[in-house]
Amino acid sequence: MPVISIVDDDQAVRRALGSLVRSMGWEARMFESAEEFLASGEAVDTSCLISDIRMTGMSGVEMHERLVAQGQAPVTIFISAYPTPSLQARAVENGALVLLQKPYQPSVMTHWLSVAVGVP
Repeated sequence: MPVISIVDDDQAVRRALGSLVRSMGWEARMFESAEEFLASGEAVDTSCLISDIRMTGMSGVEMHERLVAQGQAPVTIFISAYPTPSLQARAVENGALVLLQKPYQPSVMTHWLSVAVGVP
């Protein structure tokens, strides 16, 4: 069963994404910060990482760069209310699958989750 790790400092976003992931029959693990996710060691078990970019403390992009440097970066979907072209470029250059702008339709997220875990 795919494990989807959700990293966002907004509890409502974490809950909504967790519900969406569980509705697809997958396991959702939720983290309030990049630091919490990194400290958990869950990256190795994560099929797909969904992360906000702008969070208190370490940004999602910084967290992803650290995971890439450690050779532990899962397929990553970034979300942001303020995606700039430079942010988009940095995320994709570092190997992220996609950067979605909030708010997004649930069908868009389910599409990218399916791509991330290789489910048609």
